[in-house]
Formats: sequence, structure tokens, C-alpha cells
Amino acid sequence: MKVRVEWSYQSPKGTKAFFQSEELPAAHALLIVEDIQKTGRAKSLEFIDRFDSSWTVKELKAYLKGIETEPHNITVYFDGGFDKDMGRAGLGCVIYYEQSGKAYRLRQNVEAAELSSNNEAEYAALHMSVLELERLNVHQLPVVFRGDSNVVTNQMSGEWPVYENDLSRWADRIDRSLEKLGIQAQYELIPRKANAEADRLAAQALRGVDISGTMELEKT
Repeated sequence: MKVRVEWSYQSPKGTKAFFQSEELPAAHALLIVEDIQKTGRAKSLEFIDRFDSSWTVKELKAYLKGIETEPHNITVYFDGGFDKDMGRAGLGCVIYYEQSGKAYRLRQNVEAAELSSNNEAEYAALHMSVLELERLNVHQLPVVFRGDSNVVTNQMSGEWPVYENDLSRWADRIDRSLEKLGIQAQYELIPRKANAEADRLAAQALRGVDISGTMELEKT
């Protein structure tokens, strides 16, 4: 989870000012706040997450302690490809997360039938991603979903209405799954080039190449 820090400051002579940081990983923000508090001049201080919820120092410490051994700091990349001639779709997702002080990458793809368009394949790939999060036992956490589909990203974020019945069914299914897991979803539209890993997985699924696995990454 990323948060921004907001605090008011008062100098020894009584001059007051208000400050706001850029978004930072919660653990980094907490370290900065602990340093600010040593000055004794921060008169009010709080953390604001991406959903504009406010956290105290005590609340954020408890949150970080609680998720230490669970998957967190999760970013999902998803992509779907559709072969119209063969009536088949390839779905791919890549999930980056941290757990117990280590960083991991999960990759998964699958071939799907009975889909009718590339947009439906993109929705199916997003749904597959949510199922993988459920298998990871992700609950009550913010998750960033990144894809290169204008349709899926804008419809799931509420920017565009969903008129097509088949897409509406996928959107409702995904929303129900996210609600059940307590996941706070943030959708980000990214260029196709930035989604190359998920795109490659979807293409491999269409060629009959199955990919499934998790590996530990070096933390930067």
C-alpha cells in the first residue's frame, strides 16, 4: 500500500505551515514520520491512502504488522488475446507481491473457449487474475490492476458505462469476487509495451504453451 503524509508544522516562534508528501510505500512513510516526530514540532500528522482514507501512526503500524506474513504490495498485469478464426482466447496474468520480507512474481496463463471477442478475452483475463489472488489468500487489501485495454480499464473504474450484455456479466462477476475478498481495486491503463509480459503469456496460451509458477525476485 502507498500513502501520502500530511502534517502541520509550527516553528519555535509560532510560524505555522502545512506539508504534504508524494505517495510513498507505507513502511517508508512510517520511517519518515517517526523522524518528523522527533522534532516535536509536528502539530498534526496523518497518512492518506489512495482511497482517501485517513490512518494514524498507530493504525498504520498495526496494519503493517498484520500483513507482514501475508501477500501485500500487490500489482497485477493482465491481458487477453482472441483468435477470431479459431474462436479461441488466450489469457495471461502476472502478479507481483511481497510476503515475509521477500518479493515474488506469479505468472499464469490459460486457453479459453466460448468467448466471442477480444474485449471479452480481456475481461476473462482480469477475472483469472482475481481467482489467482484468491488462491494467494489475498483479503482486505488494496490491489493495483494494470492492463492495456481501454474498454476494460475504463469500464471497471466506472469511467465508461457497460452496454454489452456479455461484458456486463463479466464486470459483475469480477466486482462480486472483489467484494467477497475485500479487495480495493485500482485500475490503471498502461501502454501495450508496458504490458508485454502478460501479453506474451496470453499469446503462449493460444499456441498451447502452458505457463504457471511463482518465483522469488531480488528486492530493489
